Amino acid sequence: MLKTIINAWKIADLRKKILFTVMILVIYRLGNAIPIPFINSDALAAMFSAQGENAFYGYLNMLTGGSFTMATIFALSISPYITASIIVQLLTMAIPALERMVKEGGEEGRKKQAMITRYSTVGLGLLEGFVYYITLLRNTMSDGTSILKTGVFTSNASVDKVLVAIVIILTFTAGTALVMWLGEQITNKGIGNGISMILFAGILSRLPVFAASIIDMIRNNWKSLFVLIPLAVVALAIVGVVVWVTNAERRLQVQYAKRVIGKKVYGGQSSYIPLKVNMTGVMPIIFASSIVSLPAMIASFFPAPTSGFWYYFLKFTQAPSPVYIILYFLLIIAFSFFYAYASFNPIEMANNMKNNGGFIPGLRPGRPTADYISRVMKNVTVIGALFLAFIAILPIIVSAFSDSLGSLTLGGTTILIVVGVALETVQQMEAQMVMRHYKGFLE
Repeated sequence: MLKTIINAWKIADLRKKILFTVMILVIYRLGNAIPIPFINSDALAAMFSAQGENAFYGYLNMLTGGSFTMATIFALSISPYITASIIVQLLTMAIPALERMVKEGGEEGRKKQAMITRYSTVGLGLLEGFVYYITLLRNTMSDGTSILKTGVFTSNASVDKVLVAIVIILTFTAGTALVMWLGEQITNKGIGNGISMILFAGILSRLPVFAASIIDMIRNNWKSLFVLIPLAVVALAIVGVVVWVTNAERRLQVQYAKRVIGKKVYGGQSSYIPLKVNMTGVMPIIFASSIVSLPAMIASFFPAPTSGFWYYFLKFTQAPSPVYIILYFLLIIAFSFFYAYASFNPIEMANNMKNNGGFIPGLRPGRPTADYISRVMKNVTVIGALFLAFIAILPIIVSAFSDSLGSLTLGGTTILIVVGVALETVQQMEAQMVMRHYKGFLE
């Protein structure tokens, strides 16, 4: 990996892309340090510290690099965009008109779909910003100090409250739109996928906090080393397995028939179609995390129930309850299949092979080839989905046996995102280096 980055740095075009990506990520991290206006930072810190180990806040802090609990302009980060992408892709599969727009419209259809996703992101940003504002408005410190500052615009309390609400909600929404734009700039002009790189930067920014908590744990109780060392060994083993599975692929041999065009003979060579075991990357994890955290998200905006139906409902739909683990497991598998078949169409692949004179040995071109590719793809996706689900829920299961290990709840998701994004980015660098070093047919 380090050798690939060094070789990419030597190429002027790739060096510009790397520097551009780093610049965008620096801008993103600077935005994470700028608080929204009219916030009492001491009261805000007291509110979130009183929440304790909240799984939903932990999830959002993971996605935002800690800016959610600091109420910065990027507090919502990329989560509205992720949710909007899920909704638009599901609607595209459910509504025939949208499906035709994407499939038959080609590049123009995909641009329209991206535009719908952007508008949906802004709408969700407004909604989530409003809910966040309501949360801040309802919470106060034990001495009655409000989180929101009053009397900013006018002495009229009602008018002032409305103006403060407008500014805060629009600030959150503008931050979401800016993060979405930064991610698109990375995808178009930089290295790697924009959404993944922003998540990657947010997670890495939490490493100093994580390291400080480990040091404090060791200082307070040196016997915790007997727990931390085995966990570190397991984490390294998981990283190795993630790398191995991410690079694993099932190759389908393809033979091309010879064709005579004019006085030249084309084709006759053998190739293969690589079907990656984990072709979906970390997106199923991100999608499943967004869905499974909805009950905790909604509950965080209301007073916590102490009994009754909603108390037990929230208890069983948050980590590390068995219901949460099973639901998370099933959603990861479902999104793995959804994302795999949304990005790879066996029928389209079989038709392209047929039009170019290609065939899989032992199979007729057309429908039999498509059925075979679909069957192999299903088997490969099952393995990849089970792998993702197991790695994601393993830390949650471990944390269920000890309250002191509650911070491990998002450990599997974090490892998958960091390793997956790093490998994806390095592979993209390698592919671009191959393109730039390829000498072509003229020599």
